[in-house]
Amino acid sequence: MSLYTPPEILKVAGEAAIAKDKYSVQKILTLSFMAGAYISFGGLLSILIAGGMPTISAQNPGIVKFVFGAAFPVGLMMVVMAGAELFTGNNAYFMPNVLNKTQSWKAPLRNWGLVYAGNFVGAIFVAYFLTHLTEVVAQAPWSDMVLKIADSKTSNPFYKTFLKGIGANWLVCVALWMGMSAQHTSGKIMAIWWPVMAFVTMGFEHSIANMFFIPLAIFQGANITWYAFVVDNLIPATLGNIVGGAFFVGSLYWYAYHKKNESLP
Repeated sequence: MSLYTPPEILKVAGEAAIAKDKYSVQKILTLSFMAGAYISFGGLLSILIAGGMPTISAQNPGIVKFVFGAAFPVGLMMVVMAGAELFTGNNAYFMPNVLNKTQSWKAPLRNWGLVYAGNFVGAIFVAYFLTHLTEVVAQAPWSDMVLKIADSKTSNPFYKTFLKGIGANWLVCVALWMGMSAQHTSGKIMAIWWPVMAFVTMGFEHSIANMFFIPLAIFQGANITWYAFVVDNLIPATLGNIVGGAFFVGSLYWYAYHKKNESLP
């Protein structure tokens, strides 16, 4: 069998949530640090490729948005196949068990809190030590794209960033759901690539990616404060991500496919 059905994916997600709840604090923080770094590597790759296309961007910005989105999914591929803990993906994993009452709310809240902190540290590490200090994006046109991304992400009202956060993690968690359907590496890669490419190309807001993009711009001298980063982007994006993953994927698929009195996993 090479493909799990939607009801079987629900059980796989439930089994993953049970396993994640048994991780020690040290293991969660280590794996979440790695996930924050992996997502940041995807963001950096996108900047280096798409940011080097200013002429094409002026003539056909849609192409450059697509190229940016096409490079970014490598981060989530590393998270899934190498093994790491990503806050946004975990928003969905726990919901079937919580709604079936085979896990309490304590499990996801513990996991989400620790993973969010670890993701932040991993993203900041790549932004400062591996990108800022190495001056990988210090020169134009890449520096221009870094500043442009951060400025656009901190210039929207709360509701708009919140809604974009829903869209981002709805697609990220669908990518993970699709990835769980495949049992071979090639299938997982294709399943992850399409939805992640789509959300990035559409310009939606992913809180963990933004932990890399916006601090990097601050390190590079952008006229953006840490307060603006947290209040104008990170908080609404995070809340939107939780809704997008926990409700639109984890909860709705549980509602569609669960059976009464059937526990997960």
